[in-house]
Amino acid sequence: MNTQVLTVSSKGQISLPINMRRLLSIETGDKLVAYASGDAIMLKTLKLPSADEFEASLAEAQEWAASVGYSENDVDDIIKSVRGKKHK
Repeated sequence: MNTQVLTVSSKGQISLPINMRRLLSIETGDKLVAYASGDAIMLKTLKLPSADEFEASLAEAQEWAASVGYSENDVDDIIKSVRGKKHK
């Protein structure tokens, strides 16, 4: 495990050491997700899919939906059903 001690600035900022950024291929502008539990904080890199990866995932989802008999017209009903369950 690669462990580093970081210092929080007066603005609440921290800097990730270069060796950690290199190890995880984190570059300027990359996004991180912060999770807090008790007194622990975990950072995870957030890698968004490329346009090609997104289109491939969308095509896979559409193929699955068609295989189980869903159409675009079913989407609103499914969303309303799920949202209704969360609000009860």
